[in-house]
Amino acid sequence: MIDKLKKMEEMFALQARLNDDTNGPKWREGVTKQGKVINWRRCIVMETAELIDSFSWKHWKNIEGGIDLKNIRIEMVDIWHFVMSEALRRMDPGEAAKLALQTMRESAVKLPESWSRADNARIETLLEPFEDLMALALIKTQDASWLKLLMEKFWECVDAVGMSFDELYRLYIGKNALNQFRQKHGYKEGTYTKVWNGREDNAVLQEILAKNPDIGYDALLDALEAEYAKATER
Repeated sequence: MIDKLKKMEEMFALQARLNDDTNGPKWREGVTKQGKVINWRRCIVMETAELIDSFSWKHWKNIEGGIDLKNIRIEMVDIWHFVMSEALRRMDPGEAAKLALQTMRESAVKLPESWSRADNARIETLLEPFEDLMALALIKTQDASWLKLLMEKFWECVDAVGMSFDELYRLYIGKNALNQFRQKHGYKEGTYTKVWNGREDNAVLQEILAKNPDIGYDALLDALEAEYAKATER
């Protein structure tokens, strides 16, 4: 449990630093350094919508399709950025980490590792945890109990997609490093190159992590720099 708490505290500290670097000192007040309004709840809703689009849910298109479970897990990490940010808006990283640990829950719904035709008939059940998360994010309240419910539902979704805490941690550390890397290389200004020699940067990140699951944060940034240099050299 101590190790898990340390990892949780590390994630919240990294998220606070990312928000400081990206948005400036007033992000907890709901505004960026450029004066743009921040709405973490809407971020959660939109990222969850992207996750749902990794299901073949449309009754008029690709009706025999399945799910992109790998991408669903990546989307859960993206959602985690914004769930943490909403918590950090209200409390310090240590308090937020403890609340996150207290709210961890299992889900009654489990996504299949391999999709079968029969799974199409229960897609409404499989989507339920994620739609519940969206519904919670849309509730406009400052009640502290709401944040607890949001976190509980988030952890249910993590369990539903078959992610362990350590997998979430590893992918979050990777994605946080990538987000910092993007900002450094002009993501906000529109000068960043997202496709590196035919591969999206997310795919490059996953390749680096797959080759070295225990890679440290700074070493990961160095590895991204090396890959980006090869992709953008003239």
